[in-house]
Amino acid sequence: MSEIKVKQKDFNLIYLLALAFTSAMGGFLFGYDWVVIGGAKPFYELYFGLKNSPLLQGWAMSSALIGCILGALLAGLFSDKFGRKYPLIGAAFLFIISAFGSGYTDDFSWFVFYRILGGVGIGIASTLSPLYIAELAPGHLRGRFVSINQLTIVFGILAAQISNYLIAEPVLDSLDIGQMKSSWNSLMGWRWMFWAELVPATLFFILMFTVPKSPRFLIKINRDTEAFRILKKIGGFQYAENELISIKRSLENNLTKVHRKELFHPKVKPILLIGIVLAVFQQWCGINVIFNYAEEIFTAAGYSVGDMLFNIIITGSVNLLFTLIAMRFVDSWGRKRLMLFGALGLTWIYLVMGLSYYMGWTGLPILLLVIAAIAVYAMTLAPVTWVILSEIFPNRIRGMAMSLATLTLWIASFALTYSFPILNSRLNASGTFWVYGLICLAGYFFILKRLPETKGKSLEEIESEFLK
Repeated sequence: MSEIKVKQKDFNLIYLLALAFTSAMGGFLFGYDWVVIGGAKPFYELYFGLKNSPLLQGWAMSSALIGCILGALLAGLFSDKFGRKYPLIGAAFLFIISAFGSGYTDDFSWFVFYRILGGVGIGIASTLSPLYIAELAPGHLRGRFVSINQLTIVFGILAAQISNYLIAEPVLDSLDIGQMKSSWNSLMGWRWMFWAELVPATLFFILMFTVPKSPRFLIKINRDTEAFRILKKIGGFQYAENELISIKRSLENNLTKVHRKELFHPKVKPILLIGIVLAVFQQWCGINVIFNYAEEIFTAAGYSVGDMLFNIIITGSVNLLFTLIAMRFVDSWGRKRLMLFGALGLTWIYLVMGLSYYMGWTGLPILLLVIAAIAVYAMTLAPVTWVILSEIFPNRIRGMAMSLATLTLWIASFALTYSFPILNSRLNASGTFWVYGLICLAGYFFILKRLPETKGKSLEEIESEFLK
């Protein structure tokens, strides 16, 4: 590896961290926008009169995912042409419009429109923020640095959970539906939950103008001098020289326009399959239904709406703590070991969780199982999947391949979000979580057989090994 020849002290970690955290603000807004609706859900449903319409409830909840799918497609089209920086600036602008519009509108159709617009921002940010970081970070630090994106996603989730809890006025269980509809929460509270996103979205929009373009993208478009200057600032002259040679070698004779058919080259298809399966598995492992349908899950376990909002903060705090643990071990334990642990751990937790619902246990046992599931997910599948997706694809098609993998992730997320109420009504909570347990078991065997270890290797070394 080229960076092994460079002393650790020669890397400008302050500069790298500044770039990583700026780019990863896209992850923060992804997390906030994705979860804020869960806390606002009981109140905007009353305002728009959705309580007796499961179809419209599901549409309000999952509409942003249509935008996520579109955003992932646009990220692939734009990132290979314009780089990673400018599409991320566009995503920040979409977050601003979505946050303001979602809270301002009095019309449900426009509410859905603004949610879809925010989803486009999520789709772009979720594709390009980890990709940008991966293309900047040295191989031996890449897992930790790409995990910063997941860390900011978790911070965004926790920020949304805390702001929802602080904004919402206490809800009395004794209130009837008429009193609830005229409460501050249902008239204005849910609006402020969305408007709170305006502050980080505006900050992200401004700061993204200050970061450089990805050096690998610059080399791809024959701007070697600019790329060398950025690489030199990251790791010094020798590192920049080594990386420049390595990147140019991987792109040699491949500077023509990228075509979609290259994704299905016999040597690329197995890599693409791994990326797509892992992206789908990260969603179908079932954890996101806990964030999106927290009200139903905790209410079924005997908690009130007020208790539900507080329990969500607990789960968000656990999510943050174990993401930090993942960042500590992703470059030492390796990607594959953590993914295997996550898949098998969730299999057992869902088995017990399904049994708990089947036996009618309520309260603390369910909360503890939910916390355990989130802890395992946050330490394994959540951050490590993004690390793997950002590093396994060849330089030439990385933007397009990452876009396709992220596209399938959001399609899988839509399927998960849309299907949960159906599964829950037909199989009850017990059967639903047993289904997720079987999916996690299948994921374990796929990872065991198909996923190679990539820790500590440069992007060019990973590409060379995959394309042998």
